[in-house]
Amino acid sequence: MHTADLLVLKIGGSLFSDKRLDRHLDPAAVRRYARIAADLHRAAPGRVVLVSGGGAYGHGAVRGLDPSEPFAALALTGANAELRWAWTVALREAGVAAFPVQFAAAAVLGPGGEARLSGESVARLLAAGVLPVLSGDCLPDGSGRLHVVGSDRVPGALTALAPGATRIVMLTDVDGVMDGDTVVPRLTPDGAGAGLRALRETPRWDTTGGMAGKLAAALGHSRKGAECVILNGARIGADPAFLLDPVEKWPGNVPRTVVTADGPVPENVD
Repeated sequence: MHTADLLVLKIGGSLFSDKRLDRHLDPAAVRRYARIAADLHRAAPGRVVLVSGGGAYGHGAVRGLDPSEPFAALALTGANAELRWAWTVALREAGVAAFPVQFAAAAVLGPGGEARLSGESVARLLAAGVLPVLSGDCLPDGSGRLHVVGSDRVPGALTALAPGATRIVMLTDVDGVMDGDTVVPRLTPDGAGAGLRALRETPRWDTTGGMAGKLAAALGHSRKGAECVILNGARIGADPAFLLDPVEKWPGNVPRTVVTADGPVPENVD
């Protein structure tokens, strides 16, 4: 892909909170990643969306839900509203106009259970030069039962804002999809077997499937034409603007896994 028309920056919860706890937040980490998002917004106003991972807020809200209770996931809406507000405050302190968007107010579940945008709220914010702040949420189906839509799935709905020209950068606490000590450089929907097999077991406290869930979401987004990149947030230096450039022009010291629907498949992927 060339320079991204839309950059969805998804900041994993492990980067700013301890997901084993409830409502834990690292204010210094939030400020750091808010500055990164603010710098990207200034470099490409109207072309950046921030999606926050749930961290301790989201995981704590959905851990141990009663499957027999159709409204059990409702607590996620309240918890992540607090989280989005924390990001909004930090972004405004970083000097940009940011607005927290409840995903359930901007999206609906399709017939197959996939979230899709409904309405123009996010597009209007971008057109006005505002940085939208989203997170995971719970969305009702046709019967009114609430379904958890984790933050890794949210970017898939945003691809409708720039079909075929969306880059989704998923920041996490590892260098990408790992095969032992090696980063798998590229994966496609038809060649993800080795990447999926290499993933370690998900901890019990992680409610979204860990890296396996993240990769599954990225593969789904790539089928919609998005270019997804999984990388370590700690690798982002003082100038994050390279995230808007073609991936092949990124600094050589930034390992990553690129997930796309096309392109060559590495030799170690079958």
